[in-house]
Amino acid sequence: MIRLYTWSTPNGVKISIALEEFGLDYEVIPVDIGKDEQFAPDFLAISPNNKIPAIVDGDVSLFESGAILLYLAHKTGKLAPAPVSYTHLTLPTIRRGCGGGGGGGGGGGG
Repeated sequence: MIRLYTWSTPNGVKISIALEEFGLDYEVIPVDIGKDEQFAPDFLAISPNNKIPAIVDGDVSLFESGAILLYLAHKTGKLAPAPVSYTHLTLPTIRRGCGGGGGGGGGGGG
């Protein structure tokens, strides 16, 4: 069963919606960002950038909503081509660099 670490924000909710649409079993573990729970060492081990949402699926842990959505699409074979193999850090790191101020100065994203 997938463990979803999230809070009731638009980013957090989109993963819940995807899990429902894909028909996957999951357990919600609330991370109260109003109480700074995203900085707890246990959560940082899953999401080193201290952001929700994050998931754990067996021995795979992912953070960043785009990476999670792509992983779920590949896992189910819905909305994406055949599954690919990648580590739990590589794709989120790439996504973070592409999506949010990655790279050097000037906002070019690297």
